[in-house]
Amino acid sequence: MQKKKDVLTTGQVAQICNVAPRTVTKWFDSGQLRGYRIPGSRDRRIPTSELIRFMKEHNMPTESLEKGHIRILLIDSNPQNCQAISQQLSPRGPFEIYAAQNSFDAGLLAHKIIPNVIFLNLMSDGIDCKQICDYIRQNEDLKDARIVAIASGIGKNETGCPEKNGFDAVVTDPSNTDHLLQTIHNTCAIM
Repeated sequence: MQKKKDVLTTGQVAQICNVAPRTVTKWFDSGQLRGYRIPGSRDRRIPTSELIRFMKEHNMPTESLEKGHIRILLIDSNPQNCQAISQQLSPRGPFEIYAAQNSFDAGLLAHKIIPNVIFLNLMSDGIDCKQICDYIRQNEDLKDARIVAIASGIGKNETGCPEKNGFDAVVTDPSNTDHLLQTIHNTCAIM
């Protein structure tokens, strides 16, 4: 399966939409299709998520764009926990799974891969989960990432606490593969 690109040129958008590049330029210049210009250049770039929005708004098929891999970043101080979740998810979907065992590596990896979903174990030793969550929320490049708290052992009455602190969802049993998959699909659906 081909990896989904996060940012496209006007030529790539023209090929996907089966139109002339000038048409894409007109959509961009009129504000119908949002993106940005390369500094010091007339070249335009369109984020894939924006193209999908535009295509859906104009009843254009988007299946080829939406079949990309979902990039998942696991942040947990215990490498065995990361390995277990990775082994659960790998055979179950088009996932690219990365793991970090400390805050520094998590920040580096997040900027390198631009994850779609971040699983953050709230019980990790030496990892400030609130600081990581705040950093991701304030970072323009990572603003679309969905953050899922792994909170093993907390009760149903307590699951709202992480969500109030900036998390998009909470997983209380990371060994439940179906629940992990459902959480990934639910959080990615709101992207």
